[in-house]
Amino acid sequence: MKELIEYMAKALVDDADSVRVEEIEGTNSTIYELRVSPDDMGRVIGKQGRVANAMRTLLRAAAARQGRRVTLEIV
Repeated sequence: MKELIEYMAKALVDDADSVRVEEIEGTNSTIYELRVSPDDMGRVIGKQGRVANAMRTLLRAAAARQGRRVTLEIV
């Protein structure tokens, strides 16, 4: 999952070196925190959050195949 988030984020941003993903394991679900440079934040979020929501949808679908529950937070 972490690799999928990094791959999507690095394809969107200009500064691919600033992409960081942290994984926080919970009892029922896993939270992934995506950090990018402030200049690239708009690219990752997209107009009205469409890019961010698309990333979350892909992540949820991939997690459902594995029987897991995940959340993506853009910090």
